[in-house]
Amino acid sequence: MEVLKVSAHSNPKSVAGALAAVVREKGSAEIQAVGAGAVNQAVKAIAICRGFVAPNGIDLVVIPAFAEIVIDSEERTAIKFIVESR
Repeated sequence: MEVLKVSAHSNPKSVAGALAAVVREKGSAEIQAVGAGAVNQAVKAIAICRGFVAPNGIDLVVIPAFAEIVIDSEERTAIKFIVESR
């Protein structure tokens, strides 16, 4: 599954475009975000992406979960969003 990493400084429209391309090609994707700002941008990107793929008859389903990731040799808790077409 393709993993897209989102930061607090990510442009939600750009992330939405990348997410739409992955969902159209592979049917599902995973978004990882660490911190409140990054989670905010990720949620906005998912909402924008729904508008991008809806004309193609694709309805998105999002499953939120926790993930343990390593950043600079330090373990962090991330929020991951599994995005699939329904």
